[in-house]
Amino acid sequence: MLNALSLTSTLYRRLSAVLFIMGLSSVLMAQGNLLITPKRVVFDNSKRSQVINLANIGKDTARYAISFIQIRMKDDGTFEEIKEPDAGQNFSDKHLRIFPRTVTLAPNEAQVVKVQVSQYDKLTSGEYRSHLYFRAISNEAPLGEKSAQTDSSKLSVKLTPVFGISIPMIIRSGPSNAKVNISHIKLESTPESLKILTARFNRSGNMSVYGDFSVQHISNTGKITPVGMVRGLSVYTPNQAREVKIKLDNKAGIDYTSGKLLLSYTNSVDGKSEKLASSELVLN
Repeated sequence: MLNALSLTSTLYRRLSAVLFIMGLSSVLMAQGNLLITPKRVVFDNSKRSQVINLANIGKDTARYAISFIQIRMKDDGTFEEIKEPDAGQNFSDKHLRIFPRTVTLAPNEAQVVKVQVSQYDKLTSGEYRSHLYFRAISNEAPLGEKSAQTDSSKLSVKLTPVFGISIPMIIRSGPSNAKVNISHIKLESTPESLKILTARFNRSGNMSVYGDFSVQHISNTGKITPVGMVRGLSVYTPNQAREVKIKLDNKAGIDYTSGKLLLSYTNSVDGKSEKLASSELVLN
């Protein structure tokens, strides 16, 4: 019996971890029929409270528990959960208040979650980051409902998926001196004739960087063709570098053996585009 319970627990944890990572990497901020906007929240001296919009886009009523988790970004852009901050990393959860902590949404129903910064004036200069985690609460079987008859001599394991999604909650105190540049640019071809661009984003300073990464092909005659885009690309503190790979459009008429590739990293501030970094790769 002990071995059976141990196996069940191990399989459950592995499945939950896989679904957890799926939630972290979701670009649309939707997982398990939960739609969340915005996909990141930043507080500063001008913004002490904000709201997060939740919507159930599924066909069944769903319940979600809301909590904080701590995340480390690896150099390849993937994430892992941690308990203690890395050197140069600060958590924001102890400076934030959220309400409510659980949400029940009927199909096509929406609700807001309020988040407020506490004791902002006592924060030392720098950036603080935790992630707000929305975990689906599975429906329990009604009292009196019996499970299907099984052979007691055989091991029976039931896995219940736990869907979750997280968004960064960032507090910024004081002026930012963050900078970023793009280096180690390389264009490769796969056996399937795909074009893969690799680049390294190098961050320095006291805060993270966030923006859209775009790639344009400029022919020898000056024709400009957009060939790649990654929206919402970030390099979090305390990371100093992040490796990025992007598949370029292999459109007819684009000659990747001539001309050049223009790489741009931009962010939108108050509706105005701000260039964070740019670089070129000459093709020959």
